[in-house]
Amino acid sequence: MTLDPKTSILIILAAAFLSFLLSVNLWFGVLGDADREAGLFVGLWVPSILALGALLSPRGGGR
Repeated sequence: MTLDPKTSILIILAAAFLSFLLSVNLWFGVLGDADREAGLFVGLWVPSILALGALLSPRGGGR
């Protein structure tokens, strides 16, 4: 099964945005106690997800 390029880009961007929101939530403790270390850890997911998306994207990547 293959995905439309626009759909795959939207999935990657949505995952990065959700991890950003989770990171901010953990850092500031919006929905509970603040856990800054966990916020930093989850915040590092954003560039990792975007890099993976660039690698696997039909328009980009090294393949």
